[in-house]
Amino acid sequence: MLGTLLLFALGSWGEAQTDQLLPELDVYYKVTSPLRVWFQAKETREDGAPTTAEIGPSVDFYVNAPLKFSDVTAFDLDDSKSRFLALSVGYRYLPTPNEAPTNRFEPLFTLNYPVPRIRFLLSDRNRADLDWQGGNFTWRYRNRVQLERTLKLGSYHPSPYASAEFYYESQYQKWSDTAIYAGCIFPIGKHVEFNPYYEHQNSTGKSPNQRYNQFGLMLNMYFSRR
Repeated sequence: MLGTLLLFALGSWGEAQTDQLLPELDVYYKVTSPLRVWFQAKETREDGAPTTAEIGPSVDFYVNAPLKFSDVTAFDLDDSKSRFLALSVGYRYLPTPNEAPTNRFEPLFTLNYPVPRIRFLLSDRNRADLDWQGGNFTWRYRNRVQLERTLKLGSYHPSPYASAEFYYESQYQKWSDTAIYAGCIFPIGKHVEFNPYYEHQNSTGKSPNQRYNQFGLMLNMYFSRR
C-alpha cells in the first residue's frame, strides 16, 4: 500500500496546475504522561482555498495506557503514536489574503494500529475544521489514513510513510478534496525531527477542478518536564 500511494502521487505530477512549498513548525511540550500541549505555525493550502498561514495552540490527551509498539515506533519521538487512542483540541488563526481572517476550532482523534508482522503502524485520524469567517460558519470533516514504518539503518532510524486524506465540505455538501502524501521522518538528536514530504491534492469543490503539487518541510520539536 505504501508503494501504491507513492506511485499514484508521482504519476499525477504532470496533471497538477500549481507547485508550492509549504513550511511548517510544530513545537510539543509533554506536561504529564497522558497530556501535552503544542504550538503550530505553517503555510497551508487546502480544498482549493487560497494559500494562507495557520497559527495556534493545541492540547493532546492520551486516554489509555501505552501499548507495546516496540517493533513499529520504538525510535519515534512522537509518543502519541504509541497510544491506541489520542484526542486533541486546538485553535487556529488563518489570515486569509484579501478576506476576513478565519478562526478555526479543531477537534480530532487518532486511532493507531500496529501491524507487527510487517512492522508497520497504521493510523486513522478523524478531524473536524469548524471555521468562522466574517460572521459565517462552515465546517469540514477530514479523514486521513496513514502507513508508516521505522527503519533500522545501524544506529539511525528514519520513518518513511504514505497517507491519503479525504475532505467533506459543508459548503459544497460533498466529498470535495483528496490529498495523497509521501514523506519520511528524519530524527535529529533527542528532540528534533525533520519531515519533508510530497503532496498531490485534487479539489473538486469549485469548477473547474483544481490540482496541486505541493512540497512540505516540517520541523517538529519535542520537550518535556522530565
